[in-house]
This record gives sequence, C-alpha cells and structure tokens, in this order.
Amino acid sequence: MLLTITTTHCPATDLGYLLHKNPARCQEFELSFGRAHVFYPRAVEASCTAALLLDVDSVGLIRGKHRKGGLLDQYVNDRPFVASSFLSTAISRVYGSALSGRSKERPDLAATPIPLEAELTVMPCRGDEDFLRRLFEPLAYEVTLERHALDAKFPDWGDSPYYTVHLARTCTLQELLTHLYVLVPVLDNYKHYYVGNDELDKLLAKGQGWLASHPEKEAITRRYLKFQPSLARQALAQLAEEDQPEQLLPDAGPHADRAEQELERTISLNEQRLGAVLATLKASGAKSVLDLGCGEGNLLRELLRDKGFERIVGMDVSIRSLEIASEKLRLGRLPDKQRKRIDLIHGSLMYRDARLAGFDAAAVVEVIEHLDPPRLAAFERVVFEHARPGTVVLTTPNREYNATWENLIIEPADDDRPAVTKLRHRDHRFEWTRPEFEAWASTVAERFGYTVRFLPVGPEDPILGPPTLMGVLKHG
Repeated sequence: MLLTITTTHCPATDLGYLLHKNPARCQEFELSFGRAHVFYPRAVEASCTAALLLDVDSVGLIRGKHRKGGLLDQYVNDRPFVASSFLSTAISRVYGSALSGRSKERPDLAATPIPLEAELTVMPCRGDEDFLRRLFEPLAYEVTLERHALDAKFPDWGDSPYYTVHLARTCTLQELLTHLYVLVPVLDNYKHYYVGNDELDKLLAKGQGWLASHPEKEAITRRYLKFQPSLARQALAQLAEEDQPEQLLPDAGPHADRAEQELERTISLNEQRLGAVLATLKASGAKSVLDLGCGEGNLLRELLRDKGFERIVGMDVSIRSLEIASEKLRLGRLPDKQRKRIDLIHGSLMYRDARLAGFDAAAVVEVIEHLDPPRLAAFERVVFEHARPGTVVLTTPNREYNATWENLIIEPADDDRPAVTKLRHRDHRFEWTRPEFEAWASTVAERFGYTVRFLPVGPEDPILGPPTLMGVLKHG
C-alpha cells in the first residue's frame, strides 16, 4: 500500500521538516503488523513528494493477534495491499509529529495552509463512488478517482471496489493527515483491532473542528466505531453538542464565557453554590457521588477534601475540561489511597451509561440550562430513570434575579410587567423563574419516583428571590 504526499510550496523540500523525515535518505520503521518505509521519489525546490510504503506481514496477520475471520478469510484477503486501518496506524506512528501539527524547525509553516496533493494506491471503498466523494469533497478537496477492474484479463467481470484516489487541497499538513487518519478506515469499513472507549476519544479529538459539521458525520462515526454501536451513539451526541449553534445575545462578545463569572463574583455566588451543594450531599449521608457536567473540577476538589466521600466520579462532555480538572486536582501526584477515591470519565448526559449506575448521590450544578428541550428530556431519563442515584442535587440560575444586574437589563420593569433581561451566559438555552423550575422539578420527581424540596442559594432579594435555585430530589 502506497501513500504519497506532494507539495509545490517553495521551497518544497521543507516538506521534510514538516514530516520530520530527511529527503536525502530512506527510512524504515518496525510496526506490529509489518514495516513502513519512507522515501522521497522527488525532492527539488519546485516540487517535493514523500512516499509512505507499507509492507504488511501477511503471515504474521494469520499467526498473530490481528487474526480475524474464518480459515479462508485468513488466506484470501486484501489486507497487505490496500489502504486500511493499518495505514492510519502507520500515519500515527511514522508521521506522529506532523499529525499533531508540530515542527521544531518550521513551526510557522506547520500552521500555514500550503498546496498539498495526496495519492492513495489502492483504496477500497465499501460503498459506491459517490460515497467516497461525499467524504472528501465537503472538506474542500478536489477528488480524482481511477476505478480498477476486478481482473484486467476478464473485463466481463466488471469493476472492483478498489480505486486510486487523488486528493488536492490547500491546507495544513496536519489537516490532510488528520482527514486521512479518520476517513481511510471509514471507507474500508474494517479495523484490524478492537474498537473500545479509546477509539471514541480518538475520533472526537481528531474530528475536532470539522466532523461535527460534516454532512456524513453519522456514517463516519458509525463506521469508525463499527464494533461498538453504543460508542457511536455517545460520539454523535457529543458531536451534536459541538455543532449546536450558540445562542448569541445582544452585546455578546468573545469574552462572554467569563461574563457570568464576573457577574456572580460580586456576591461570591460560585463559592456559596459549591458550599450549599457540598453541605446538602453531606447531609444526605452519601458515600459515593457523581458530579455530572463536572467542568474544570471545582466541586470535585471540595468533595475530595472531605474524607466522608469514599467514591467520587466526575463526568463531562468536554475532553479539554477534563484535562484541566485533572491538572487542578493533581491526579498524577495524589497518594494511592486518595487517587483510588476519584475518577474522571468522558461522556454525554444524552445517552444511557452503565458507568453512572449505583451511586448514592449525584450533583448537577449549572448544567440543565445548557440543554435545549429534546436534550433536557433525554437528560431526565439518563439520570432519573437509568442512573437513578439516591439523591440528586441540582442547581440552575434564577432568571428573575437577573434584574439586579444593570448590564443584563434590556427593558426595565414598570407597573405592568417585570424587567426584561438577557441570559447570564451566551450558551444558556433558557433560564427559569422560580415557578417554572419548581414545576419542572416536581414533574420529574413524580414521574420517576422521587420527592423534591427547594432551597435558595445566595443572597435573597425580597421580591426576586435568590440568584441560584436548588432542587434536592430524593428517591423513594
């Protein structure tokens, strides 16, 4: 299997710096399934081509850990000759720095779009030619295909599912390699290794910035995570959240994410909210606690400090937030006894997740207002029907209280109606009044067999109520 990458960016030989491979010599790399060879058929200032040749050990595939299928399938297959998940693995291992967008000698060039052409010989397409085009053309590639006959000696047998694929686009090398890494196994619709949770994380990481808006994202996700449909559902839920257009509000700017924090800092609301949630969890007698939508780990830090909580799990849809939480909590430096008490998991509150079952309590702090109605309904079932913790402590902003902040007022109150205000955060889909929140929480409690009580959080206004609403739902 051969992949070539060509550029006419001048000087074109800088391609060697981007790939971290010297054009002046051939290089060989040992892989678990064979060898990879990198060489440059052309390396001049006007044009440079780097070639990645895979030499797949077909005997090793039969005898080794990658063996799949029946006896006939072991000996009669196309694995040594076509682009497949073996190529994706080779790209990751051999071109790892370029795939990550790093270049020590040419850092600016690594981030610069340049004219690139890639040719894959031979590419299987488990689908029609139109599907192949539908994968690459929405990413702005110029696609040229040459379909191969099943057997040139017997033209009556018709065409094979194999193509030579030529792609051309002006983009960064990282973008090109990332698209190949994800889409080649999708076209092949086969993987040489078991697909587990790690693959979901890889897909979301490599698909960041392009997969959520791709018209074939469902087909890409399901094929990439072929052996685990439940993972595909989780991935699609998270991609849907990434692709959800933000609710842009009047005066919302690039710093809108910090606006809510600045508003609430004047009354120390975040500290009061965390204190109220922590006290309620302790009063419930919970030993095991979920923090759903844990963000950067502020509540987790408080839970970890209290030895009464023996098992703590934080879950969030954002990989970056989990990374920040891990750094804040210094998980890598905790003593073993402490480290065993806490886990961070990547997941979505849109789909049933067996990892969430069996906990004494769950905290859902400032999360529900980020969900539109269909997702809110899915959240209700995931938490209260399937995970079913003994106690759920849930907080959300009180929209009535927004009238106490001048910069949130759109129209001031008069004798006939209350003030019209903005939402506190540009990503909030709604903010409820006290009656609206109490009606929703009471309905959820009745539907799923919980009781509910309501507590104020923060300094109460005699007319507008507290800035944060809290509901404590107890099962049974």
